[in-house]
Amino acid sequence: MTEANPRISKAVIPAAGLGTRFLPATKATPKEMLPVVDKPAIQYVVEEAAAAGLDDVLMITGRNKRPLEDHFDRNHELESALQKKGDGSRLSKVQESNDLATIHYVRQGDPKGLGHAVLCAAPHVGNEPFAVLLGDDLIDPRDPLLQRMVEVQEQHGGSVIALMEVAPEQIHLYGCAAVESTEAGDVVKVTGMVEKPDPADAPSNYAIIGRYVLAPQIFDVLRKTEPGRGGEIQLTDALQQLAADEKVGGPVHGVVFKGRRYDTGDRGDYLRAIVRLACEREDLGPDFRTWLRSFVAEEM
Repeated sequence: MTEANPRISKAVIPAAGLGTRFLPATKATPKEMLPVVDKPAIQYVVEEAAAAGLDDVLMITGRNKRPLEDHFDRNHELESALQKKGDGSRLSKVQESNDLATIHYVRQGDPKGLGHAVLCAAPHVGNEPFAVLLGDDLIDPRDPLLQRMVEVQEQHGGSVIALMEVAPEQIHLYGCAAVESTEAGDVVKVTGMVEKPDPADAPSNYAIIGRYVLAPQIFDVLRKTEPGRGGEIQLTDALQQLAADEKVGGPVHGVVFKGRRYDTGDRGDYLRAIVRLACEREDLGPDFRTWLRSFVAEEM
């Protein structure tokens, strides 16, 4: 770590989306608050940031997102009731979310895409590198992806994106990176990016997943980035400019992730994520796995 590459302490979590794929559940409840077993998805993301040493978290929110703020605030009435009951176990679970990090909130206003949401963080972040964590990707805490990305950024400067190899026929669902190998087996240099390419045109099968460590120069690029795919300001388009010209904001590297990732971005994967996590829980797993085996056997 050098003066040119200062220690990263800030994380940005875009949470202004409407969650239309989960309607009607998200009509009045933010999609980030949908439970994954017994914790809302957003808490897993904040826990990941905190575990990586990023204790200053900015959430980019929108209308009807007040429950996010309430979840990470103290609930004195609930805590008092649990304390009077002597229910220390549930009390500690309720209090966990209060002290994970210092959390700030800013509204995006107009839903102009992920790039615009990140740009909303500029006044808070200032001239420092920072992390961006998307709530649809839950990374297992046993596979510390974000910590590795921070290490790579501190070593090389510039920006770092998370990559995952996917089947070629699935690459159209993701942003895709063109890469060159480096001496580190899990690190590649990114030479180009394209958002959701046709499989025939994809430069690789390395998909960009929802973790980024970004140089502050990304803000200047985003201010000049025109709306792209879907009429939105795409973060991928801005990163493409950084990858094409290192003089703008340093190089772009990718960390190839081979760990456990839970995709909660659509209904099917959301349900699979819950099943996987429930099966691995010490308090739920044994009974749940027994029931699941019986259920599958009956269905087959």
